[in-house]
Amino acid sequence: MSETTSVLDLEEAGAVLAAEAARFASFGWMRGTSGNLSVVLSRTPLQLAVTASGRDKGELTSADVVLTDASGAALGAGRPSAEAALHARVAALTGAGAVVHVHTVASVAMGHRKPGGVAFRDLEMLKGLGHGTHEVAVTLPVIENSQDMVVLGDRLEAALSPGMPAVVVAGHGLYVWGADPREARHRTEVVEWLLELELTRG
Repeated sequence: MSETTSVLDLEEAGAVLAAEAARFASFGWMRGTSGNLSVVLSRTPLQLAVTASGRDKGELTSADVVLTDASGAALGAGRPSAEAALHARVAALTGAGAVVHVHTVASVAMGHRKPGGVAFRDLEMLKGLGHGTHEVAVTLPVIENSQDMVVLGDRLEAALSPGMPAVVVAGHGLYVWGADPREARHRTEVVEWLLELELTRG
């Protein structure tokens, strides 16, 4: 019997992810069919609901989600995002219950500008990542892109940074995770704000 970590079934998870995707799409962070979202439905064995491949993220329905295993392979009907394996890897590594991947201009631009990582310090918005004070310094890792999700997952694992539940994939976009879709969304909005601030600083 699986150890369930979510009260959602697949259809309910699809409805939650559709609402989250519509929000991100309204910000211009999931243009066209770009980006993908997931929520963990079971921890043992690891199973996730992942947004389906090739769908307009501003028009998702509760049916536009696929059940996947720890390798990102579909366990039923539908074709998940090509990056489903990376979502599963993040969930396994961090214990996250939800993962967000968005294609924002600021994340791509700052990934090019700061390939060694983007440092933030003394900013009140860092409290939105769980820090008790603004008097902290954290780094958002930037990793090289790959079409091989095992390679990309290895790079992400090696780059994980304390106090920063996110990573930029160079030339691609931003991955952020949290305990549930709501926390993952809040953290995504905070990290994107931080990136936009750095971008405007030139």
